[in-house]
Amino acid sequence: RWRFIEQHVKNILILSQICKRKSILYNKCSHKSCNKMQFSLMCALTFLGQESEDGKICFVKIHATWDVLITYAEVLNIKVPIKENDIPSTVENPLDCMLAPLRLPEKVMHPEPDYFTAPFSRDKQELYLINDESTFFSPSMRNRIVNYILTRCPYGTEEGKKKFGIKRLLNNGTYTAAYPLHDCQYWKKANDPNCENERYTLYMEWARFLRFYKEQPLDLIRKYYGEKIGIYFAWLGFYTEMLFLAAVVGLICFLYGLFTMDENMSSKEICDPAIGGEIIMCPLCDQDCEYWRLNTTCESSQYSHLFDNVATLFFAIFMGIWVTLFLEFWKRRQARLKYEWDLVDFEEEQQQLQLRPEYEAKCTHKKKNPVTQMEPYLPITSQAVRFCISGTTVLFWVSIFLNHHFNTYQKIPRTHMEYENRLTMKMFLFQFVNYYSSCFYVAFFKGKFVGYPGAYTYMFNRWRNEECDPAGCLIELTTQLTIVMAGKQIWGNIQEAIVPWICNWWGRRKARNNPENLYSRWEQDHDLQTFGALGLFYEYLEMVIQFGFITLFVASFPLAPLLALMNNILEIRVDSWKLTTQYRRPVAAKAHSIGVWQEILNGMAILSVVTNAFIVAFTSDMIPRLVYYYTASENEDSPMSGYINNSLSVFQISDFPDRNKPKLNPENFVICRYRDYRYPPDHEKKYLHSMQFWHILAAKLAFIIIMEHVVFIVKFFVAWMIPDVPADVKAKIKREKYLTQKILYEYEFEKLKERLCQETHNVLS
Repeated sequence: RWRFIEQHVKNILILSQICKRKSILYNKCSHKSCNKMQFSLMCALTFLGQESEDGKICFVKIHATWDVLITYAEVLNIKVPIKENDIPSTVENPLDCMLAPLRLPEKVMHPEPDYFTAPFSRDKQELYLINDESTFFSPSMRNRIVNYILTRCPYGTEEGKKKFGIKRLLNNGTYTAAYPLHDCQYWKKANDPNCENERYTLYMEWARFLRFYKEQPLDLIRKYYGEKIGIYFAWLGFYTEMLFLAAVVGLICFLYGLFTMDENMSSKEICDPAIGGEIIMCPLCDQDCEYWRLNTTCESSQYSHLFDNVATLFFAIFMGIWVTLFLEFWKRRQARLKYEWDLVDFEEEQQQLQLRPEYEAKCTHKKKNPVTQMEPYLPITSQAVRFCISGTTVLFWVSIFLNHHFNTYQKIPRTHMEYENRLTMKMFLFQFVNYYSSCFYVAFFKGKFVGYPGAYTYMFNRWRNEECDPAGCLIELTTQLTIVMAGKQIWGNIQEAIVPWICNWWGRRKARNNPENLYSRWEQDHDLQTFGALGLFYEYLEMVIQFGFITLFVASFPLAPLLALMNNILEIRVDSWKLTTQYRRPVAAKAHSIGVWQEILNGMAILSVVTNAFIVAFTSDMIPRLVYYYTASENEDSPMSGYINNSLSVFQISDFPDRNKPKLNPENFVICRYRDYRYPPDHEKKYLHSMQFWHILAAKLAFIIIMEHVVFIVKFFVAWMIPDVPADVKAKIKREKYLTQKILYEYEFEKLKERLCQETHNVLS
């Protein structure tokens, strides 16, 4: 039967290919009563062509009939209700009354009752709760089924290769767009009383900034847009909630630095005219730079204490534990969603059996599959060539820090899941280099390999390696993070909200003068922006890049989680607003997790422990100060007195080679100082590293090892202590499986009894 249906779709696609009409293909996924234009074609799909008001575009409406829906519901193994869930709900939280202002109405939060479900079968239709055929399958299920048919239906051959799928027709211009319809206008309800107006409800209760303090209607999002988009907003909301704790602790650490700023002995000595004002520093560049006095960095040294203090160490360790709590608690939240959204038995093996049409088209060989019998495949030699070319290309572009989309031969992914995972990983690597390279440079390379006056290090014997700001590299890293995070987030929200709105306003400029009855629903949706196959990828990417900023470099900027929290509160409403009002309705897709992003987050969580340990050890002055405190301090009343003088080495100006020597020395300075631990010019080991340098280096390495081990042990212990699936969810899953099997058994038993009774009756008669 499903081959019969695809044959009719094939006829339509062939006809479209011949006509080459600039047409719009869309599918109807709301109630029959919500759209009165219907046309039946051989009990398969409903096709209806109509031209736009200007006569330049032809719209082809596709509606899945009941016969199509039940056929492909079985093919796609869609789970449908068999009985209302009678498992008691979780015990109410005593804090619910306090959280009441944050709640949405029950009808919005839970638009449908909870049911026991089972995979659909055409032979057992009387088992399912089919009260109304037009509403039995949700809108997201309906447009998923239609899209599945359209993407796989062949319509011809070209040079011995099959041509199939709506994607190819979109690429060659036969169609200009293909999209499901929204169910109503977002700012008002539909005239038909039978229409559920879910888009309007989402806009009023979710997609407005004034609702920023409200919870998200995740069940309604899932019902309207599908599980894949629903789980993105669930993850984003959970991430934002967890940021609240990190933001509070980070703010406390920042306030500690602010309140202790006046007590910082290092900045006091730098600002003191009798100490910092008498210390002459060596020039920061060759020949053209002048000598300068240390007290000119007074203000920046005070600001540096805001972020370079003992609270920095505490916050770095705290964030190492926080990120573990975030990932582990998200697993539990995800497990609960899997149960509530009927995704417990939805495994990727189901998608593994659904080969990508693009993969099938490029395969000329077949092999035996124990599940699907015969399937297309690429020989290992072809895979190896594509893999080598792909890997070489990625390494090349990453090595030169470029950020561009790529189009290269590769080991062709078999399934949609493999394709998305590989694309996500490659794109993330490009963006990782693009966004984090400057921060890694400032944190771990700038000022670390500069040499010393008279023997500076040069790149290619031409460019002198860059030194840090006189106040240190940490304040530079903090400034860099502030600019990148704040600038990127502000510009990102402007781009996400204003650009689609302007494009839609411009696209609808002619239609605004037409009466509403001449500006049809499909034309209105056609004039909206396209969410695109990579739309959700870029949403995840934006948040994961932000996650990197608040974990990889958080030791230098405790306010990063607070900035991220404020951005995410706005981000949720911007994303929901643009998806509900400015974009065509995306094709629904199922997903039971955030996919490969989970592995990326786990990798960044581990890397963050290493980067923060190195920032505290090598970028901040914490370890040198501790070494001085315990080994070199001579003043018991003020142990940190003299630290600044101790941390600066002496250079004799007459030792400058002509390449480095400043052109001007109006005050005839004899010596200058520089940040390092080297012997003075009158020592027998002139300008070599002093013993104190090696003590500090050993302390830094020991600190890194100790901090990493402590944080990793705590992380792994916390991860071991927190189960991935809550106990009550495990119990509910087992209970539901038992009751579902019981219902199916009783159904089969009753059917067997009826058949035996009928056979007995036939024998007796």
